[in-house]
Amino acid sequence: MEIVVRKNDLLRELQFFQGIVERKNTIPILANVLMEAKGDEVRFLATDLEVGLRSKCAASVVKSGSLTLPAKKIYEIIKSLPETDIRIAEDKGGVKVAADRFDSRIQTLPREDFPTLPEPGGSASAMLPRSAVKEMVSKTQFAITGEDTRYFLNGALFVLRPDSMSLVATDGHRLALVSVDRDGTGSTQTDEVRAILPKKTLGELGRLLVDGDEDIRYERGENHLFFDVGGRLLISRMIDAQFPAYERVIPKGNDKHIEFDRDRLTNAVKRVALLSNERSRAVKFQIEKGQVDVTSSSPELGEAHETLPVDYTGASMQICFNAQYVLDFLAAVSTDVVSFDLKDEVSQAIVKPVGAEGYDYTYVIMPMRV
Repeated sequence: MEIVVRKNDLLRELQFFQGIVERKNTIPILANVLMEAKGDEVRFLATDLEVGLRSKCAASVVKSGSLTLPAKKIYEIIKSLPETDIRIAEDKGGVKVAADRFDSRIQTLPREDFPTLPEPGGSASAMLPRSAVKEMVSKTQFAITGEDTRYFLNGALFVLRPDSMSLVATDGHRLALVSVDRDGTGSTQTDEVRAILPKKTLGELGRLLVDGDEDIRYERGENHLFFDVGGRLLISRMIDAQFPAYERVIPKGNDKHIEFDRDRLTNAVKRVALLSNERSRAVKFQIEKGQVDVTSSSPELGEAHETLPVDYTGASMQICFNAQYVLDFLAAVSTDVVSFDLKDEVSQAIVKPVGAEGYDYTYVIMPMRV
């Protein structure tokens, strides 16, 4: 194989593989990206066996063929080069990478060792609005647990219906649910389809959605999900597990409604949390007529409080939350005002953005007992 490719074209594609390949891997080939040159383009493929990505870019192909290169090292080399043409060619058991006056030879691994990934062609396929999927990912992925012991919580549940779609994530202490209406035109689907997406898949999907405005083609195979984002194909293994019945977690009888200025609440919680217990990160909301006192204390550090004026005339109560859980939600929404619906100090709170357009977002937080 021998190709000549523009630096920026190559760099743009290689950056998308950096989150997929693992630095520490028991299977060496999984640290490499597979490059296949044919016609007037070079195709790329990388995987960690859970998540894979295919992409391509224009290239002048001197000699067709395929080879593998260490994904992180080739990215670092290309990034360091000036904006010019880069020549990549097989050379005596290695690969030559040259540009301008720079010359290098990189060790490769056999192309035959690279795993085969499934191709799309499943029964359920649909076109999804890009902006809506972007909203859904950014507003739920932080609520996915990192605990491997509860495998079913290591992903987010994607629910696709003919006229709407939802993404829901929970770590057992909080739950984030986003629902968006969609036009089912062009879809082969007639009923509700559910799939659990791994946490890493959502992270990579979020990166692919940063630029561009084309809709996403979504397909579900037997064990894999496929997201075609502007010609880049994200391939994800499904988590084979039963997701919790999230509808039951959302409380119905929360009768105390309080609205906050989002920026003011964010700043108050950030400041007060500086003197909270470093392990629990607990902040207390003392709710009175016309005001909410946000307070924290820890024997080692001290205590802090900040008073926020609110339009509230109900009964007094206090409730305690993990500050980080509150801040994660406040950072994910963009509305000026957010609302808290509460019942008592031991029941879940429902938090929502006020005046959000195009999506319905519900965030449920379990209170802390301190």
